[in-house]
Amino acid sequence: MSQRLFEGLKVIDCASYIAGPAAATALSDFGAEVVKIEPPGAGDPYRTRAQPPSGTRFPENPNWMVDSRNKKSLALDLASEAGRGVLHRLVAGADVFITNYPPKVRRRLRLDYAELAPLNPRLIYASFTGFGERGPDADKPGFDATAWWARSGIMDLARTGDTPPTRPPPGMGDHPSAMSLYAAIVTALYKRVLTGRGSHVGSSLLMNGLWANACSVQAALCGEQVERQPERSRSSAPWRIPYLCKDGRWLLLSIVPDEKRWVAFRAALHSDLLDDPRFAVLEDRKRHATALIAALDRVFAAKTLAEWSLILDAGGVVFGAVAAMADVAQDEQALASGALVAFAEGKLLTVSSPFWIEGEDKLPPGRAPAVGEHSDAILAAAGYAEADIRKLRTDGVIG
Repeated sequence: MSQRLFEGLKVIDCASYIAGPAAATALSDFGAEVVKIEPPGAGDPYRTRAQPPSGTRFPENPNWMVDSRNKKSLALDLASEAGRGVLHRLVAGADVFITNYPPKVRRRLRLDYAELAPLNPRLIYASFTGFGERGPDADKPGFDATAWWARSGIMDLARTGDTPPTRPPPGMGDHPSAMSLYAAIVTALYKRVLTGRGSHVGSSLLMNGLWANACSVQAALCGEQVERQPERSRSSAPWRIPYLCKDGRWLLLSIVPDEKRWVAFRAALHSDLLDDPRFAVLEDRKRHATALIAALDRVFAAKTLAEWSLILDAGGVVFGAVAAMADVAQDEQALASGALVAFAEGKLLTVSSPFWIEGEDKLPPGRAPAVGEHSDAILAAAGYAEADIRKLRTDGVIG
């Protein structure tokens, strides 16, 4: 293709940790020019590993790599009047401004919508928060573990029985939430096509957590009692729980419990243990679920995950292999479908934004920039003379 979908779209990424920057990454995948604003010196704190695992081998923070690819870095001191002046000048020529600063911080730094909108009536101002723009918690700091995972009820439901709740993996709520912010931005861009004017759009971790948990939340809103899953051995649905295979790997069944699918399941497993009369019809299988789980434990323990995968696929049984993280890079389906793609500079893989558009190629992922790597070029493109850029650097406004 001679031109990508968002080529010429100018985006300012004035955000950190993680949903705001990830939304900008999705725009960059389709050709948008994204300027990453970060403090001079050490740069965005997201560059630093928050919790480095033992035996870390990679020199960069992998999280930073996936959410900062394809971007240009401008190291800019927004606490200074001169720094804010630079940002205001860039905003005047931008299409999209993304921030996740809390509302009170935006107001203090003169980065709120009321301040920036008059500079550019076509600007799409996209703000992301932990808990929303209004309400008693609007200025409360929020991470996906607290606002998306815990506050939405997911944390309480994503455990069995009385086991203690656990934290989610990094970015578990942030990356899906980034797609909501991306959707808001693209919707506002379409509105701009219709009206010629920009908009203030936004989303929050709380909104996205409730949306992700909407089935249970709606049930609660309807007055129903939403229960956590019981301990595995006490499940009333043996056809929808995980089983341990001979090689220590797990698989997860997800079978609609009607008689037709039970017959197909039995035929695939080909085990006398399932001929027990207690398992003959659905109501009996529910009544004797504990015994059925015990029987299936014995069945699945007899073969490896790879062996069961072939058998269940051949039998048309719906299941999922519980992937270990070390398996992901070798997932042929993830590679073939474009979910994992290689960086332009080499063979190292990264995670692509989770959608595609027929006839539109994504930009090959470029490496994340060094702090202030593009400061001079960005300011020159905005009309700053060399002498002005030197002075801004001497004064510590840019890095």
